[in-house]
Amino acid sequence: MKTHAPVTPRSRYLHCAGREIHYMDWEPAHPSGPVVVAWHGLARTGRDMDPLAAHLSAQGWRVICPDTIGRGLSQWSPRPEAEYCLDFYSRIATALVDQLALKRFHWVGTSMGGAIGMVCAGGPLQGRIERLVLNDIGPKLADAAVQRIRTYAGNPAAFDTVSELEQYFRTVYQPYGYLSDAQWRLLTESSTRRLPDGRVTPHYDPAMVRQFTDHPHDYDLWPVYDRIDIPVLCLRGAESDLLLADTAEAMRDRGPRALVVTIAGCGHAPALNVPEQFELVQRFLAGH
Repeated sequence: MKTHAPVTPRSRYLHCAGREIHYMDWEPAHPSGPVVVAWHGLARTGRDMDPLAAHLSAQGWRVICPDTIGRGLSQWSPRPEAEYCLDFYSRIATALVDQLALKRFHWVGTSMGGAIGMVCAGGPLQGRIERLVLNDIGPKLADAAVQRIRTYAGNPAAFDTVSELEQYFRTVYQPYGYLSDAQWRLLTESSTRRLPDGRVTPHYDPAMVRQFTDHPHDYDLWPVYDRIDIPVLCLRGAESDLLLADTAEAMRDRGPRALVVTIAGCGHAPALNVPEQFELVQRFLAGH
């Protein structure tokens, strides 16, 4: 495939379902490949997709990387009990691709971003999503992992310095696998906000964790998964505590009969930041 000049992404905003949503638009000057929506995980931001987006856009593909409501530079919800849930996230996603006039596109989703992709592919965006990559997420979550995530995400740590926050991220996200020092710094700086007392903390609304109490069955997605009728690639971290091996195995046999690939050396979730992972995603999206 022809390699294009490196793409400088544009930071943009749209109003979707009544809320301002921020996204990074990696659009080559002369796009020659498909459009990919790349959606981040629960307590993260769209900048996590920078490495994958840089790689795909250099191949001529346009990549859209949103910040979910309540994360990064997107608006925080004034109605957290109603809007921090997969149904509202899918409404935002639908409004986003409608305003961007995307008739057909692919979807790559890490963790929560993959769950949003499943809901959309089996519902409002069925027939428009052509291929779906689920990065360490399935139609059922392990209860112990959900409790672990609720514990740290619902009570975000705060530190005096960005360097301390980076060390915290290196500990909490150690299961991501290999990240270079520069990638850890980008992860930190792209997901940091300063509190009124001057300390720094992760850049998300702590109320977003209410999804697990206000919508306790939000991630019970087998009925949705079984409706999906497009090719699905599931990447599972070999040590993942969220997507258990038996769930991934069941995904091979039900619904779209996902292609499941185990990623060695990481847990929840592979960071999609190294050439081997780029190649897996790119080959699948290209239909190979």
